[in-house]
Amino acid sequence: MEKVTVLGAGLAGSECAWQLARRGIGVRLVEMKPGKMTPAHVSPYFGELVCSNSLRSDELTNAVGLLKAEMRKMGSLIMESADLNRVAAGGALAVDREGFARHITERLEACPLVEVVREEATAIPEGEVVVATGPLSSDAIADVIAGLCGDEGLHFYDAVAPIVTLESVDMDSAFFASRYDKGTADYVNCPMTQEEYLAFVAELAGAKEAEVHGFDDGGVFEGCMPVEVMARRGVDTLRYGPLKPVGLRDPRTGKESYAVVQLRRDNAEGTLYNMVGFQTHLTWGEQRRVFSMIPALKNAEFIRYGVMHRNTYLNSPRLLDRYYRLRSQPRISFAGQMTGVEGYVESSASGMLVGIETAARLLGLPPVDFPKETAIGALGLYISGGSVGDFQPMNINFGIIAPLDHKVRGKRNKNAEISRRSLEIIEKLTEGEAFRCADHL
Repeated sequence: MEKVTVLGAGLAGSECAWQLARRGIGVRLVEMKPGKMTPAHVSPYFGELVCSNSLRSDELTNAVGLLKAEMRKMGSLIMESADLNRVAAGGALAVDREGFARHITERLEACPLVEVVREEATAIPEGEVVVATGPLSSDAIADVIAGLCGDEGLHFYDAVAPIVTLESVDMDSAFFASRYDKGTADYVNCPMTQEEYLAFVAELAGAKEAEVHGFDDGGVFEGCMPVEVMARRGVDTLRYGPLKPVGLRDPRTGKESYAVVQLRRDNAEGTLYNMVGFQTHLTWGEQRRVFSMIPALKNAEFIRYGVMHRNTYLNSPRLLDRYYRLRSQPRISFAGQMTGVEGYVESSASGMLVGIETAARLLGLPPVDFPKETAIGALGLYISGGSVGDFQPMNINFGIIAPLDHKVRGKRNKNAEISRRSLEIIEKLTEGEAFRCADHL
């Protein structure tokens, strides 16, 4: 059996390659790093996290928590690495970036069924191909994709949050806590008075932005809205967004502050923290000047400033089927954020689905056909035709998962029941042929 070529070793490509190899399918994994890097990547490792280091909620009353639970049941490499490299983040699953990516890389490089090719992909090869080159695809492969898709590609812009050292944070002006005391006190909270907040927002709204070719505020995906764009939308926008103080009582006063900037641990040692929700494309000098107006960050050491980069995604409902295969050329599949799934976990899940379903087809087995009652299935069905109106990137949510056939009182109880149903379905699916053959590693 010929190898499947997977272009790109990000989260989706790595997960896809792993699922194929688990089922005895040879993989040629092509990755251009470190020979060629994107503006947002700094590491030679596979599965590098660019924006946040959080994989979001780990609770089954949250849709992304359900998606992670499904992936764990099905033998996900990404979830294996995340669980091994977890750092404290309350009810969320956050990871040590370097350890997380290193583990993924080492596992794939050591796999006898995976041939790693360190070179830039500039064409779609013959045979079975999975395109997982990501939202930061190089110009050469992006042009090829555009040609394949009849110029149906869309784009939006994404932003990366700054990281500071913990030792440079003024803890006399900050405190450790989790919102509503949920989980352990893993976040550094930087409170602001009304006067401090209003001065900060005024400077932020007028700060100088770095030049990004073709940038347009209207083209920014809402889930990654830069803080300066939010500041321009209204003086209270940030207070109802990433600077929301609700549920965070300052232990020194016993009261909620006017606004709170949260910092989340970014490495296992707890020496680095990222500014939660502070994606930005301000110039580095302006970031230093404006963010230092936050009292706890007045002397902060920024070890990485925020950057802005272009993300591209496909008009997937028109182009792809439920297996993420190109309708016009089914030998070619796509995986990851370029398909319109939004988020680390969702990108990984798309790669998992592609790997499982591609292997089943090549082995002559029936497709798994993950149903809409599961998070992984609902996501694939959404991007292949479940959207209404203009197609936009989508995080997993309970709104796209099939509802229950009976009423359950309370939203959390209803979500928990949906999750229970989904995991029972996944449990049964893993007893099928497509999973019984997944024992080659």
